[in-house]
Amino acid sequence: MNDMEHRKIIDGEGRRLNGEEDEDDEDEGNETGLDAWERAYADERSWESLQEDESGLLRPIDNKTIYHAQYRRRIRSLYSSTTTARIQKGLIRYLYIIVDLSRAASETDFKPSRMAVVAKHTEAFIREFFDQNPLSQIGLVTIKDGLAQCLTDLGGSPDSHVKALMGKLECSGDSSLQNALDLIHGYLNQIPTYGHREVLILYSALSTCDPGDIMETIQECKRSKIRCSIIGLSAEIFICRHLCQETGGSYSVALDEFHFKELLLEHAPPPPAIAEFAIANLIKMGFPQRAPEGVISICSCHKEAKVGGGYTCPRCKARVCELPTECCICGLTLVSSPHLARSYHHLFPIPPFDEVSIPLSNNPHQKSPTTCFGCQESLLIPGNKPNLCVACPKCKQHFCLDCDIYIHESLHNCPGCESFRHSKIASVTTEE
Repeated sequence: MNDMEHRKIIDGEGRRLNGEEDEDDEDEGNETGLDAWERAYADERSWESLQEDESGLLRPIDNKTIYHAQYRRRIRSLYSSTTTARIQKGLIRYLYIIVDLSRAASETDFKPSRMAVVAKHTEAFIREFFDQNPLSQIGLVTIKDGLAQCLTDLGGSPDSHVKALMGKLECSGDSSLQNALDLIHGYLNQIPTYGHREVLILYSALSTCDPGDIMETIQECKRSKIRCSIIGLSAEIFICRHLCQETGGSYSVALDEFHFKELLLEHAPPPPAIAEFAIANLIKMGFPQRAPEGVISICSCHKEAKVGGGYTCPRCKARVCELPTECCICGLTLVSSPHLARSYHHLFPIPPFDEVSIPLSNNPHQKSPTTCFGCQESLLIPGNKPNLCVACPKCKQHFCLDCDIYIHESLHNCPGCESFRHSKIASVTTEE
């Protein structure tokens, strides 16, 4: 009897312990993931991801198609502005990004905060900027506690800029536009005349706490040909609008995170040059050779000894770590040939492709392409139904939507036109 009671007690404790373990497992599961009803309300604007079809039913929105439509509108506007008039654009840009880290940046109307959203998309913008402007340089400045602080000097290394920005993400105090503009004016005033001086301000505050007359500072920036653009995260401010109008920049206010990302990436391509700067200049450039591995030399940019790698200036034989840059010893602009070649695609943009649909015809003599000329993927959706695609207006080759974006944003050459060009060259050489 005692053995049976003891066994029951053990079984009861075992069940109780197992039950506690199960409850603990459930608690851990709740901590790592959300319940179904919580996931439904995790996105405060979940209703915006639905649309009504022809039959009156709610269907999820095809975000890929919407993104492609927005992208095509941006490409058309950029191409039309380039072709309607002869617009000169600057290939060598010196851009300072001013990030507002005042207490207004800690507001949570952008999730999780304005500061987090700005830091996230600024990192993406820096990398996109150097991809489209390989000969240009960027510097970072923050404003908080009524002061402006230079995080990084002008340079061509995206990793160093991103690392410096992520290490200084703290919000406090008020914002001061005048202090930031005075600091930037001192730096950009030393830039050579062939360089295009630009400032991009990511502004979260609704006011500016300045020590003097900001109107005089704006006029100084205007006289120095410094183009100032502002993206606001709160509301439109008169002084920001006035600054952009006087210096020839653009001013816009972001509605949400996606809109902020679009506005930020619009500043990656080079803007039209200011009339006074639209003068042809000859610039001395050096094409350094990569240093052999295993050689110990002193880096001129970091002032320390490093083993292997780096590049050697062809004029003074000093060592630098990255390209493009300016030699710290002799001041020669150092680039590589791919950087120079990639900087010209803004002058000769690819025309926007035409939207076409693949006709389904039973005529064997009339064949329409069913695969993308770029990636060779099928242009038909399941069920052999035609899908939306685009065609080059020159070579008439068909491309999918992903290849359309890749060609215009990264490749900057139409594969169809290039293949026909090479085939013509090959045929001419064979005839000779």
